Amino acid sequence: MASNLTSVIIGAKGKHTATVVFLHGLGDSGHGWSFLASELGSVFPHIKWILPNAPEKPITLNGGFRMPAWFDLTGLDKSSLADEDEKGMLSSLASVNKVIQAEVDSGIPSERIIVGGFSQGGVMALLTGLTSERKFGGIIACSTWLGMAEKMKTMGAEANKKTPILMCHGDADPVVRYQFGEESANKLKSYGYSVNFKTYPGMPHSACPDEIQEIAMFIKKYVSDA
Repeated sequence: MASNLTSVIIGAKGKHTATVVFLHGLGDSGHGWSFLASELGSVFPHIKWILPNAPEKPITLNGGFRMPAWFDLTGLDKSSLADEDEKGMLSSLASVNKVIQAEVDSGIPSERIIVGGFSQGGVMALLTGLTSERKFGGIIACSTWLGMAEKMKTMGAEANKKTPILMCHGDADPVVRYQFGEESANKLKSYGYSVNFKTYPGMPHSACPDEIQEIAMFIKKYVSDA
């Protein structure tokens, strides 16, 4: 059952014509990515930023300790990532879709919405964007991997087969290995998706100014001021 998520919301500084929904990583909150809206808000005064907060869940990787999470993780090696908490992913998917539905109901066309995320949030951004029957403006996935990768070939909705996808990853990421991001991008390309995979030399599991600039260019290209 989809839960109602709380969100950090940063309103458009001008006339609101587009929205970015950005999902944080494990153990974080929407506030952790509010810097993105702070840095880009003046560049894109027409954009409203929605930064949902994940519910607290017990995380196997951390000894069952409860923390904000979109789904459970048993580890961060390849076999652990393949042992997926599909139930948790699909539950969070339903909750994120409620956030998006509310935005559409408020008058913003789905084509003017970009869904993005970092790490676990990036998994959810890809899952949300690729399975939605609504056409999105774009999908941004940072320092992350493709969840339910083998199933995505059939789970993917026709609406977003041609939606542009920006994937960003640092080649010094000690948490979500660069190889996993690269393999995920190639998997999506093999399914026929339009993926731009950007590498950031020396970047760990975080963000950097060049990546923020790339995100800004992506936003400008696909949901510029109407």
